[in-house]
Amino acid sequence: MSSRRKFIGTVATGIAGTLAVPQGVLGANDRIRLGIIGPGDRGMQLVREALACPNTEFVAFADIYTRRLEAAKKLVPEAKTYFDYRYLLDDQSIDAVIIATPQHLHCEHFVASLDAGKHVYQEKTMAFTVEHAKKMREAYRRASGRTVQIGHQSCSSGLMTDALEMVRSGGLGKVTAIHCHMYRNTPHGKPQWSRPVYPDMTPENILWKSFLGEAPDVPFDANRYINWRFFWDYSGGNVYENMCHQLAFWYRSLSLEIPKAVTMVGGIYLWKDGREVPDTMNVSLEQPEEMLISWDSGFGNNHLGSTEDVLGTDGTISKGQQIRYTPQKVNRPDGTEMPGRTPTPPHAHMQNFLDCIRSGKEPNCPFELGYRVSIACRMAVQSYRENRTVRWDATKEEIV
Repeated sequence: MSSRRKFIGTVATGIAGTLAVPQGVLGANDRIRLGIIGPGDRGMQLVREALACPNTEFVAFADIYTRRLEAAKKLVPEAKTYFDYRYLLDDQSIDAVIIATPQHLHCEHFVASLDAGKHVYQEKTMAFTVEHAKKMREAYRRASGRTVQIGHQSCSSGLMTDALEMVRSGGLGKVTAIHCHMYRNTPHGKPQWSRPVYPDMTPENILWKSFLGEAPDVPFDANRYINWRFFWDYSGGNVYENMCHQLAFWYRSLSLEIPKAVTMVGGIYLWKDGREVPDTMNVSLEQPEEMLISWDSGFGNNHLGSTEDVLGTDGTISKGQQIRYTPQKVNRPDGTEMPGRTPTPPHAHMQNFLDCIRSGKEPNCPFELGYRVSIACRMAVQSYRENRTVRWDATKEEIV
């Protein structure tokens, strides 16, 4: 692979403006040609998932860091590599794009990919801000016939199949609360999310301006680049990393809307390593369905793990690694427990995305679900940063 300097020297004439011509729905056995914007750690996991699905081919990688393009080449030697993602989008032979960039860049890459006629697998959290969410919605509406899958993988799990059946059974009654926990721990001296700064993380090997996008213009900082999850300019913290997944699961299975009000409290109680996002937090979401969702999370003890309990007048659904319905005997004296039994196929969420490209059906985590979850997550972050309860004005579509 050419060095960044040589690469820039050979393409200094600018970016072609040709948009891909939208194609029809692929046949059931048609090979899908894929590219990815952002083949970092998570991105490469998604590449491997896609390659494990039948009739797929990775043909292009775009990233702003030379090391990541070199690693991608080792996995798929015949693929093309680009420092500028717009060259990838100019390739009309590419059917679909995976976007796995930092959260503040999702909107830019999502809109450009749809406008270029690509199907899109967008990693979570879908949108960084309300403004971004609206721009992404406009692009989605323009992109008639394009498949968009948001990367909340549990929406394609066997747990989701079981949850939908439990909800349809009518055994919950009136749900008034959902309690969610998400806790982790790491060895002393190894902070959650912390990544090492390598000697080759220099302005020569990283397109810093491309990383910043619309974020405030600051001098090159390798730590801000590799540990972007620590900083509000690029990250929504653990709300955007994990609360989003737990919300997406129940927003889908219970058909929930954007919260009426959200309050978030917490702080940096454990890892004094320069991060701006909290390591311990509690979020309360008041839903328009007359339901309260609570989510608490921390990085200093993993005893509570990652679990959710849906509390209804007639029954409870408890979800962790497995899922189970338990009746409330006070209202369902003859009710019986219902354990989940549906396995999750390998690479289920990615396979669902590819299947929907071929069939034209709606994917398991469609745009609208990603949109609602994004707004809920932004409300939580804004509440924390402004030290107040925030509310959603559904008429103006604004946080107030």
